[in-house]
Amino acid sequence: MTEKERIELANLLYPNITNSVDYYEKRYPKRDLPEGAMVTRYAPSPTGSVHLGNLLSAFADMVYAKQSGGSFYLRIEDTDQKRMMEGGIENITSVLHDFDIIPNEGYSFGGKYDPYIQSQRTEIYQTYIKDLIIRGYAYPCFMTEEEIQNIREEQEINKTKIGIYGVYAVDRDLSLDEVKEKLANNEEYVIRLKSPGDANNEIEIVDCIKGKMKFPEHNVDTVLLKKDGTPTYHFAHAIDDHLMHTTHVIRGDEWVSSLPLHYQLFQLLGFEPVKYAHIAPITIKDQETGNIRKISKRKDPWFGVKYYDENGIPIEALHLYLATITNTNFEEWYLNHSDQSIDNFEFKFEKQAIGGTSFDEAKLVNLCKTYFSRKSGKEVYEETLNWAKKHDTDYAKLLEENKEDMIQFLGIEKDGPRPRKDISKYCEVKEEFSYAIDSLFKEENYKKYDGDKTYDTKLVEDYIDNYLDLEVDNDTWFNTVKEFAVKNGYAASPKDYKKNPEDYKGHVGDICEAIRVMITGRLKSPDLYSIMKILGKNKIKERIEMYKNVCNL
Repeated sequence: MTEKERIELANLLYPNITNSVDYYEKRYPKRDLPEGAMVTRYAPSPTGSVHLGNLLSAFADMVYAKQSGGSFYLRIEDTDQKRMMEGGIENITSVLHDFDIIPNEGYSFGGKYDPYIQSQRTEIYQTYIKDLIIRGYAYPCFMTEEEIQNIREEQEINKTKIGIYGVYAVDRDLSLDEVKEKLANNEEYVIRLKSPGDANNEIEIVDCIKGKMKFPEHNVDTVLLKKDGTPTYHFAHAIDDHLMHTTHVIRGDEWVSSLPLHYQLFQLLGFEPVKYAHIAPITIKDQETGNIRKISKRKDPWFGVKYYDENGIPIEALHLYLATITNTNFEEWYLNHSDQSIDNFEFKFEKQAIGGTSFDEAKLVNLCKTYFSRKSGKEVYEETLNWAKKHDTDYAKLLEENKEDMIQFLGIEKDGPRPRKDISKYCEVKEEFSYAIDSLFKEENYKKYDGDKTYDTKLVEDYIDNYLDLEVDNDTWFNTVKEFAVKNGYAASPKDYKKNPEDYKGHVGDICEAIRVMITGRLKSPDLYSIMKILGKNKIKERIEMYKNVCNL
């Protein structure tokens, strides 16, 4: 077709499109940001539940934009209306809020590059399609699904590239009269890219994570607009990323094969290409086969984001774990910088794993324990209370009724050089500190400690009644326990007992163990004297009586 015919065709196909490309270029001006600032976007399709891989992508978008003084925005890609999940958009926005991954702008957040939902941008896409048709880079294709399937089967038999290109692109060079005739017959059509590419040519593309990659030039007449006038992902993302002035697209590496098409689209549209960073998939070792596979919604509870909320994984701790996936050197930095937050770490694409990143539950648990160890008792209390209000209202009520004591219990051993690491989830606080609340401390607690050893209650009662002083410091208290031990035939230290076991009934640790089991129902706990000070003598005696009843003493 001549240029005049192409203009006529474009007006025939899109008579209602009156704005020009220039109109939208002025409507969405360049951002006023400092040099080097990154503009990133989380652009999910509301066709399924948000999962760990989605959170990883959104997290990376957020930290790279934040540290560079840029902008991170949310765009909803809802052009696939057939696969839309009811409540899918609301789920996306609520998950971002719940996991503290907050965009600077975007859908539901506002901003001057709106609308941030693709279903409301159809006129924009059609404007650019109209321009491509006029310039000879797009055309209407009337091929039926049956015709396309026949071509695919032929290509599969001949073992040639799958797609509509070359001799298979039968509508590529239709005359204007032929198009008019098909339109008059109400034949359905899509708009295809009229690719100028040659697969014999090789192009080089630099990925921010994977580095230099070489591909055959794109030569397929890919669908840009579907029969209902809505765009495909390939076309829509190019238009939106350009008009919203995205600088970096961080996405899963399943899109790597589309890079030649996307670069070609940017070139034909006259846009400066964005920089792509393709994230390797999160993998896991299959417990049944021993093989490494992608993390799965069906097999792995860690895949869905509900797992982290329901089990009480702290949001900040999950951020720490996502950071270890985003940069391989983050974990070491975090463990060596106890006084700094994640905001002080500099993320770099070159420190991102190129291959698959294995999901490591042990690493997640360790990071969570480290996170809790760096929080004060009051902070742990408040965070646990907020979680319990949502997931365990009965426990939340008990926490509120026992606030001051719980803060003290949770704060034990927090100020030393090696703060304890006994909890990794909010849901574990109830069990780990069951001895802290009388109504939770029941006879069953005594059945949980290892072994069937019965302790000397008379010895413990003698110590509590005649020697225990809850007003002294920890060293003085322990010295008193040692004196009591020696007086009753126990060694003052395990070392003394080990040298001459036949001379002693046991050692001071055995007495402390007996006290610990009677007042906490467990063999291990935070600092014993601190627990005793919070409980007070009366509660200590009540626990000893309970122990005697359970053991029929």
